[in-house]
Amino acid sequence: MSTTQVSFAELRRHDKKEDCWIAVHSKVWDLTEFIDEHPGGSEILLKCAGTNATREFDAVHAPGILEENLSDDKLKGILEEASSDVPPKGAVSEAREKNEAPHDQDAQINPELHTLINAADFERVASKSLTPKTWAFYSSAATDLITHQQNKALLRRIMIQPRILRNVKDVDFRRKILGHNSNAPFFISPAAMARLAHPDGELALAKAAKTEGIIQCISNNASYPLGSIVESGDPQQPFFFQLYVNSERHKTTELLLKAKELGIKAIFVTVDAPVPGKREADERIAAGSIQSAISGAKATNDKKGGGLGRLMAQYIDKSLTWSDLAWIKETSGLPIVLKGVQNVQDAKMAVEYGVDGIMLSNHGGRSLDTAQPAILNLVELRMKAPEVFSKLEVYVDGGFERGSDILKAIALGATAVGVGRPYLYSLVYGQEGAEHLTQILKDEIEVSMRLCGITDLEQASPDLLNTSDIDHLVRSSNKFPAVPWKVERAKL
Repeated sequence: MSTTQVSFAELRRHDKKEDCWIAVHSKVWDLTEFIDEHPGGSEILLKCAGTNATREFDAVHAPGILEENLSDDKLKGILEEASSDVPPKGAVSEAREKNEAPHDQDAQINPELHTLINAADFERVASKSLTPKTWAFYSSAATDLITHQQNKALLRRIMIQPRILRNVKDVDFRRKILGHNSNAPFFISPAAMARLAHPDGELALAKAAKTEGIIQCISNNASYPLGSIVESGDPQQPFFFQLYVNSERHKTTELLLKAKELGIKAIFVTVDAPVPGKREADERIAAGSIQSAISGAKATNDKKGGGLGRLMAQYIDKSLTWSDLAWIKETSGLPIVLKGVQNVQDAKMAVEYGVDGIMLSNHGGRSLDTAQPAILNLVELRMKAPEVFSKLEVYVDGGFERGSDILKAIALGATAVGVGRPYLYSLVYGQEGAEHLTQILKDEIEVSMRLCGITDLEQASPDLLNTSDIDHLVRSSNKFPAVPWKVERAKL
């Protein structure tokens, strides 16, 4: 790293497109070769050229992204007394003004954290305090929101049949997930661009996971570099990483090797989103100029709208097949989990291909609308292929907001449950909010276990549940007899 001191006078001389230097957090970078590749356009960079652009940079980008993406020779030195320089007006802030204000102008002061007593409370606060674009990106789901709504609705239709007169003084809800200790049977599901909710974004989630003894699965489209997120935790803290395979396969190879080097413990390969779903609330609001620090995915508007999910997913490889799993496992040397399994036959194939786990997930209803709710997939798998649960670990996410919901999934055979959106909403309060949400869920699980008459998660079984209100939704395998010519065509 260059320790050369760069004066303000020297910095200001490099203020042209053919010679563009910018200072960010005391470091002076030469962006001349990058200027035409900037996702927000060259004009924004040119307004910042020759200045300390720290404030404008932080409004859009995650710290560390320059170090992650630029070679060492682009670092020209350290800016003298960088804090006294005033960033230019109007460069990025003008582009952000339209979507900067919270949803509810009269509700910018959030309630005290201790007054929030369930996950839904965090969602209500977030709906008022996040910017309209951020709220649309986080809360939106595909087309008519059928799957998104049914994820939670069907969970609530499963009833519990408690046992009584049992000693429930001491309760243990700790869990091993892929061999790693967790203080609860749930983990933080991967969710993109957490920094839109709070400046610390995924760093806050990592620190909360450390404090509460749970596991964070880091999104491929996180707003901080992978190394920064891992380093913000504890050296002994397990992290999982969600992977979207890049159509430029060499980039995925590099990312997998980096994940292994950083000590990531498992790779969750997303398999239900070769293309993103149509999330209309997200599309209706123009996208700002943002970029993932890990995948490098960029968001800019086009004729279809401003959907961050769609625009940032254009790098995903649409040709991914079962045969590619061996390459991913060999390259990473890590356990592989398929995230997005929604069919019993695919669960069986996952066993055949030797993966270590599957995650029954429909992307929170964000991919294919009217896809089966996640809990129904879990019920169906338990009914039709119970042997799968003994051959790999099964996880589920989608609509889980209560400790009792999580306990139902455990009783049906899930190893653990992923919780996604509630953690994004909790970031309105930063790390403390994520910790508070975790404590709420832990407490709800403990209370539910005691009221059910069990003291250990191993005691939770389907006998604890009455699923009759949704059992009829599990399709009979012989309801639609196969059409011979279609069977032959399907083999081609």
